[in-house]
Amino acid sequence: MRTAEVIAACNPDIVALQEVRAGRTRAGEADQAAGLAEKLGMDLHFQPTIRILGEQYGIAILTRHPARLVKSGRLPTQSTRPSFEKRSALWVRTEIDGQTVNVINAHLSLRSGERRAQASALVGPDWMGHPECADPAILLGDFNAPPYSRSYRMIADRLRDAQLSSARGAPQPTFHTRAPLLRLDHVFVTGSVEVVDAAPVRTLLTRVASDHFPLLAELRVRSHATASAAGGREVPQGELIASGQDPASE
Repeated sequence: MRTAEVIAACNPDIVALQEVRAGRTRAGEADQAAGLAEKLGMDLHFQPTIRILGEQYGIAILTRHPARLVKSGRLPTQSTRPSFEKRSALWVRTEIDGQTVNVINAHLSLRSGERRAQASALVGPDWMGHPECADPAILLGDFNAPPYSRSYRMIADRLRDAQLSSARGAPQPTFHTRAPLLRLDHVFVTGSVEVVDAAPVRTLLTRVASDHFPLLAELRVRSHATASAAGGREVPQGELIASGQDPASE
């Protein structure tokens, strides 16, 4: 499974996936979400966005450390008709080196107006703005939103874009793997999360594993208690790596 190889090479603590297959499958096709979790030895949380004849497609979060599901649900739609794909978000809480981290994975609409409504919801009181979604928190996924879009700005005005905070240099596009021109996949973080590095992973394998390059971010979570004890000096506590990609059919 190419996607498993890509993820294993990145060695992440947290993985956010979009357009992953789960549930009953056709003959010869594996349950992609469960198969990835088993191969990688990670916890799995899945939220379906499409259901077809017993099969499900959707978004998933894999974690190396045990994680608890906080919330999963649909994002706003402007369509008055039943939609084929229910755009959704998935929120889990995990603990890394004694530090609790909130993680929200989302996959937004291709339509600009609908995407703006979904971006607004993500930073609103039901998701990132919820009292239980305390710092440190990470919002990541396929937003279908380049940096010049209004939906991107709605989120970037409230949270830090990891690629912009990376010392690597200018942010790099994540789509399409054949000719990368658009930066559609993002990792956003709250105040106590330090970005060590963030960039798409470009290898021969990632070019064929998906139509998006995986975005890999190395993050360090600062402990509020330790920073306070150090007289306000922020002290790094525990490294976190997050990765997002859309698995291709394999």
